[in-house]
Amino acid sequence: SKPAPELLNEYSRKVDFLKGLLEAEKLSLSTEKALANQFLAPGRTPTTTKERTPATKTVHLQTKARCTGKMRSELLGTVCSAAVSLLGLASDEKQSAVELDAVLQRHQDMQEKLAEEMLSLARSLKNNTLAAQNVIKQDNQTLSHSLRMADQNFEKLKDESDRLEQHAKKSVNWLLWIMLIVVCFIFISMILFIRIFPKLK
Repeated sequence: SKPAPELLNEYSRKVDFLKGLLEAEKLSLSTEKALANQFLAPGRTPTTTKERTPATKTVHLQTKARCTGKMRSELLGTVCSAAVSLLGLASDEKQSAVELDAVLQRHQDMQEKLAEEMLSLARSLKNNTLAAQNVIKQDNQTLSHSLRMADQNFEKLKDESDRLEQHAKKSVNWLLWIMLIVVCFIFISMILFIRIFPKLK
């Protein structure tokens, strides 16, 4: 009583379906399970005469419904967690906005303080520059006065040097004339002495 080839093919299809169903159950994600069940091919004919629809088709529909329910529950859980995270992000954004405003206000205050300090430093630098300019002007005036005094002293010294030179020349001339007069007087005295006192024999 060998079965017909069509019946053997149906049995092999059902066995392959059950193997695929077991492998799909081993998967971790419900989306992967649903996709694997989608590609499974259940049997077309009932196994026994009491079945109106094939048992493999019933199992396939039940597994598909179970995977769809899991996907729905996971999707709803994901949506809820996303909503909670969005609410958390909104509150975090509000808090971060408040913190950002505080940080900006602090930076603005620091910039104002720095601007005031730079303004005060610029004023002190201007005052120091003006004071240094006045000191330099006074030094220049003192130096100019010293140079004028030095020029005047040089002119006076030059005049005194000329006068001293002239006086020295005059004194030398008078001394020369006095010496000449003394020599002439001595010469004439010697001649008169010789004339008055002749040589003794």
